Amino acid sequence: MAEAGGLRERKKQQTRDAIIDAALDLFARQGFEATTIAQIAEAADIAPRTFFGYFPSKEDVVFYDVAASLESFASAVRDRGEGVSTLAALRAWILDEGHHERDAADRDVCRDRVLADSPSLRAREADVMRQFEEVLAEGIAEDLGDTPDGLRPRMVAAAASAALDAMKPADPADPLPTDEAVAVLDEGFAFLESGLAALRRGSPA
Repeated sequence: MAEAGGLRERKKQQTRDAIIDAALDLFARQGFEATTIAQIAEAADIAPRTFFGYFPSKEDVVFYDVAASLESFASAVRDRGEGVSTLAALRAWILDEGHHERDAADRDVCRDRVLADSPSLRAREADVMRQFEEVLAEGIAEDLGDTPDGLRPRMVAAAASAALDAMKPADPADPLPTDEAVAVLDEGFAFLESGLAALRRGSPA
């Protein structure tokens, strides 16, 4: 029974992957808005109704990994060790995610290009980033002894989000070599940590 269940799960994952790859390819070639669910289903060799068993909408295919990433990040912040800052937990999470997602690099490149060409998807991306910022602000609030809706945690979370966005390569298809990427990441986090230290020094005794 366990083997049969495992086979079903593998087949479901294969179907999900086929939908994602077919959709991203179509979005990149003919545009997100111009692509229909029927076209995605045909390219993935499934019935259109099967599509909705995996994704509620076309947009959800583009952001196929967001729920898992958000939960993973929330866990990294929530379960950080004693004395580990939220920014340190964020850096470790980014490096860990990058290590685990090397196989998804082609998808990431394709998705970045699709996002660049679609205002509606960029709006959805901004909403996704706000969710990550909320988690980040909660952790930073703990570090500062503040409330999550306080100005300081929100400022640091927004600055971290902006810094990470600025550190993205100009061309998604030409990312920085790993060592160089880590050096750029560390430079950005040194800037953020210095800003956080300044906020701590300015805190009332």
